[in-house]
Amino acid sequence: MPRSKPPIANLATAQDTEAHFYEALQSGDIERLMALWSDEDEVSCIHPGGPRVLGLAAVRASFESLFEQGPVHAHPEQVQHFVYADCAVHSVLERVSVTTDQGPGSVWLWATNVYAKTAQGWKLVSHHASPGLLGPAPAQRDVGNTLH
Repeated sequence: MPRSKPPIANLATAQDTEAHFYEALQSGDIERLMALWSDEDEVSCIHPGGPRVLGLAAVRASFESLFEQGPVHAHPEQVQHFVYADCAVHSVLERVSVTTDQGPGSVWLWATNVYAKTAQGWKLVSHHASPGLLGPAPAQRDVGNTLH
């Protein structure tokens, strides 16, 4: 039986939803995190280096497994927003705090978050994060119209 999602107020913009998403990651709050996802079962998630996960139940299971290690101390930086009617795409550089053999450090992930405007506000429909880079923040490049 699917678990009911507690409503989250103030999802008036995709940026609001994104702020709640990173707060839920940082606190390891699976209920809050899942309340941000669209009720449609066609949602998708790709964790760094992992396979594509499809559907709400699978997305939930993937985050539950991730949270078994504790909260994810991911902080969005260098956010680029694109809004197309009822769809928003955010390209985000995520700074994830980690502990290495040399002490505290940061792993940098490029992520794409896709949001859809619904009757309940802006909801997450896809999260895709790349494998990370350890060390200083990567430089942001403008490559113009080059695709690959």
